[in-house]
Amino acid sequence: MNKIPNGFPKDFLWGGAIAANQAEGAWDVDGKGWCVADINEFVPDVALDKKNNMEITSEYIKTAMSSNDRIFPKRKGIDFYHTYKEDLKLLSELGLKTFRTSINWSRIFPNGVEEEPNEAGLKFYDDLFDEIIHNGMEPMITMSHYEIPIHLTTEYSGWYSREVIDFFVKYGKVLLDRYHEKVKKWIIVNQINLIIHESFNHLGIAEDKVDDLLSAKYQGVHNEMVASALITKYAHENYPDNEIGMMLCGGPSYAASSKATDVLATLKLNQMEYFYADVLLRGYYPGYAFRYFADKGIQVEFGEGDEEALKNTADFMSFSYYYTQIVDQDSYDKDLGPHRNKELPANPWGWTIDPIGLRILLNEFYDRYQCPIYITENGIGYFDKLEDGQIHDDYRIDYLRMHIAEMKEAIKDGVDLRGYYAWGPIDIVSCSSSEMSKRYGFIYVDIDDYGNGSGKRLKKDSFEWYQKVISSNGENLE
Repeated sequence: MNKIPNGFPKDFLWGGAIAANQAEGAWDVDGKGWCVADINEFVPDVALDKKNNMEITSEYIKTAMSSNDRIFPKRKGIDFYHTYKEDLKLLSELGLKTFRTSINWSRIFPNGVEEEPNEAGLKFYDDLFDEIIHNGMEPMITMSHYEIPIHLTTEYSGWYSREVIDFFVKYGKVLLDRYHEKVKKWIIVNQINLIIHESFNHLGIAEDKVDDLLSAKYQGVHNEMVASALITKYAHENYPDNEIGMMLCGGPSYAASSKATDVLATLKLNQMEYFYADVLLRGYYPGYAFRYFADKGIQVEFGEGDEEALKNTADFMSFSYYYTQIVDQDSYDKDLGPHRNKELPANPWGWTIDPIGLRILLNEFYDRYQCPIYITENGIGYFDKLEDGQIHDDYRIDYLRMHIAEMKEAIKDGVDLRGYYAWGPIDIVSCSSSEMSKRYGFIYVDIDDYGNGSGKRLKKDSFEWYQKVISSNGENLE
């Protein structure tokens, strides 16, 4: 009997994804507090080096908050806070069936510690979700996407401080209580495995406030996973029709050679990238994690009740996918991490193009977790060139075409893939480098790296192409 699917499921969710901190702007209106994204600086000529991946100190935070002459693009974003109705209408025209964004924690609890939430912030997201639904899209919402209130960094030590568990659980309960009828799909933490890259944006730990930064990061993500499990428990008990997901930054690393030592090093590295999903989808710490902590001298303390809390596992898995890398024993042993596979083509930022890697990862994850999967970010950044009012982005079409074709192959392999969210369907500020010129969208936004421009929205060639992909349910990729 032939049980091989012949294409994407009829109810497959074709979507697009953005983050509040990269799009909304309006960083200081309607009672919003400071968040970590508000001090992400654009530094000309070093953007390609991912300046925002540096470790952050308390002094840096202080000077960034008081500066009047430096460039912080995420404070303005693309002004989605005020333009969302027009933007969502364009995305509806694109044909999106679902739209993922995040709630900025500091709009709801400006300092993270208030007794009562900020009603103006809650009202904004009520209106935003209503507009998403009105435009025929299902919202998928992330609770934490690099928008931790700065107060939790300066007065505490970000996620390293156990008090933040209670602050975040309270925030998560407020969101579920308020929006459970409008939002049925939630991701609690964006790319929870990013504790080396984007570590400050993710965990909010200033390096001068802890003695052992590496241990502090793993303690921080432990606290975050406990909080996620407690929010999942609350959702399951009170709103069983809501689905709670977890999310990784995907992209498998390959062994640099067939040497057994390189293969073993790659296994170890990938295990610790998947560790977070193992905990949040299986409900316990795997043995390899304890071995890794012991080998690296990393200290992680469990609080009373943590093991029991972690048994509250997520309903679905999601991940971002951009590129793959390679690993050898020497680089692993020296904690240099994976590096670029120069046999693969790459964009100007060195992000390799590897569509088969997506099929590999989908199979690995489904074999490992046997649960529904959503690709919640995928795309490629390029310097788009505006010519006579048009953007001819064949390179983007080619990239997406190849990746969607491999998704279809993974479905034929038996993977339960439920949805696909192209990253940045409308241009937004880059996460890692805070530049606007690294563009992903089907819709061009006329703003430059310095915040200058008309803000006008223009459809790129890829807009019409993705329309056809969606309308054909992934069959027409030409």
